Amino acid sequence: MDKFTQNYIDGFMAGVIARNPGEKEFHQAVREVVESVASYVTAYPHLMDLKILERMVEPERVVMFRVPWTDDRGGIHINRGYRVQMNSAIGPYKGGIRFHESVNLSIMKVLAFEQTFKNSLTTLPMGGAKGGSDFNPKGRSDAEVMRFCQSFMTELQRHIGQDTDVPAGDIGVGGREIGYLFGQYKRLRDEFTGTLTGKGLGWGGSRLRPEATGYGLCYFTEQMLATRGESFEGKTVLVSGSGNVAQYAAQKAMRLGAKVVTLSDSNGFIHDPDGLDEEKMQFVFELKNYRRGRIREYADRFPSATYYPDERPWKIPCDIALPCATQNEIGKEDAEHLVAGGCRCVAEGANMPSTPEAIRIFQGNGLLYAPGKASNAGGVATSGLEMTQNSIRQKWTAEEVDAQLRRIMSDIHAACLKYGTAEDGTVNYVKGANIAGFIKVADAMVDQGLV
Repeated sequence: MDKFTQNYIDGFMAGVIARNPGEKEFHQAVREVVESVASYVTAYPHLMDLKILERMVEPERVVMFRVPWTDDRGGIHINRGYRVQMNSAIGPYKGGIRFHESVNLSIMKVLAFEQTFKNSLTTLPMGGAKGGSDFNPKGRSDAEVMRFCQSFMTELQRHIGQDTDVPAGDIGVGGREIGYLFGQYKRLRDEFTGTLTGKGLGWGGSRLRPEATGYGLCYFTEQMLATRGESFEGKTVLVSGSGNVAQYAAQKAMRLGAKVVTLSDSNGFIHDPDGLDEEKMQFVFELKNYRRGRIREYADRFPSATYYPDERPWKIPCDIALPCATQNEIGKEDAEHLVAGGCRCVAEGANMPSTPEAIRIFQGNGLLYAPGKASNAGGVATSGLEMTQNSIRQKWTAEEVDAQLRRIMSDIHAACLKYGTAEDGTVNYVKGANIAGFIKVADAMVDQGLV
């Protein structure tokens, strides 16, 4: 990197840190993107003159609000709600809602910023946003979750709409929560529109939406492996998490011929050296989606598995790692364990699960590494397909949606290759994804003037 470009990065980041003090997660996300796209920006001086990147890191709107609700015993609770509407240059804001105690403004800005590039990569007309609350639905009754969702939506409904901002689910927000949120939106606005995605099939949802992120992750990973003449067949795969993304990533990897040997939750992980099969996956679906149990119960049910409390699965030898739990779940030591264990490919199913130190280790050791903004874009892509179906009042078959999902993930992979392939033939998927996503948004912002 030349001195001018490095000075540009240093000066830019100094400004971001000064304007967003204490938001370390946001600084991390911005630095990754800026280091990737700086050489492109400096090659086109009009982008610097128009301060496109400076505008891109500044949310168009941030909404923060109080969410009061009562538990089943009549106790009053106060949580905080957020919606960060980052960029609408290429379409209505689009991004998930997360209910988790870790939610804060910095994390919401990170996810909204990342969502902008991810949505751009899908080629669908969707801007970037993210929202949520520090409410944790785990351990709460359906009635408590409903009351919270209704209170949350009572404020949020002022700021969203099918042509303005279309939220979806995320961590802690599944079909139950989307149903409650949509019901309250419909009640208050007196309209039935596609303002939320992830809806039930009987009232506007798309087929394959629950499966989309996990399936899309595997489709993208297939494309990565193919660049080295490989496939999932016969590979040992580590999956972290046991929620929606992890479940369907494990299922699809297994159906593509891999042996999936781990799943996890916030309390620990299970290692099943025999690998998952359809019976075991059905148990996981029932455990996590209906009984809302903990992954340790898997080891109680299947003697071939061992449960490791308070640990992550990255010490287990593998060929492929699919982190599908949460941000920064793979640190420097975890990455070193993966390299030592023979891992050759890491593709992110979660949002930013690898720290910058971990990413440097992956890339420095020649692993295939895909950032979440590229590899986990299947979920938001299928949300976009749900928006299309809602707009035209039609419902596509699972086969039609799956074909569209495969095409989109293939197109994203091609864009990463276009902008991320070095002269020696190696591929930097981080650089490729960031530049490809940036160009579309930047061009739209130039065309639309100073807004």
